[in-house]
Amino acid sequence: MTLTKAALRSDMHARRAGLSAAEREGATKALAAHAGQLLSLAAGVQALTVSTYWAIGPELDPKPLETALIGRGATLCLPVMAGRAKPLVFRKFEQGDALVERTWGIKEPSELAAVVVPDLLLVPLLAVDLTGARLGYGGGFYDRTLRHLRSTRTIVAVGVAFAVQVVDAVPTETYDERLDWLVTPGGLARCRS
Repeated sequence: MTLTKAALRSDMHARRAGLSAAEREGATKALAAHAGQLLSLAAGVQALTVSTYWAIGPELDPKPLETALIGRGATLCLPVMAGRAKPLVFRKFEQGDALVERTWGIKEPSELAAVVVPDLLLVPLLAVDLTGARLGYGGGFYDRTLRHLRSTRTIVAVGVAFAVQVVDAVPTETYDERLDWLVTPGGLARCRS
């Protein structure tokens, strides 16, 4: 029987919180080793812009991965909430930039940072399956954003997860947008529908 989204969220919060500090640190470092493979997913794009995220709580921290992406020539941006029921916008971000703390403790670039459109999105999540079904926190921000971006251009959406967050099946609704790829500390996997 498929778990409901609420039950799965609760289970995933517990699984992720159960990881030790050493497991988290190892996972963060291992993730950075996949920077080259990630950039190859958007092969042919000049001046590649990658949307990353500010890790909150026990999320897999992308900072070492960001450093590796910058070292390979990527420009980074962070998502900014533009309002309820609206897609995210993206502002240019460089490591060390002063960020503003917003809703849920998420840090975002200031309104002075340039608005950009990402080619590749690193998407945080609570749970994911190998069809690309993603369970987030319930606000629908990434679903709206992926739908909007996909209607205007080609993008690559990559879920970022600890291995314990990969499950057999994530319950979905018609409005849920699937991921194209998944990256865990163990490597990349193409999502198949």
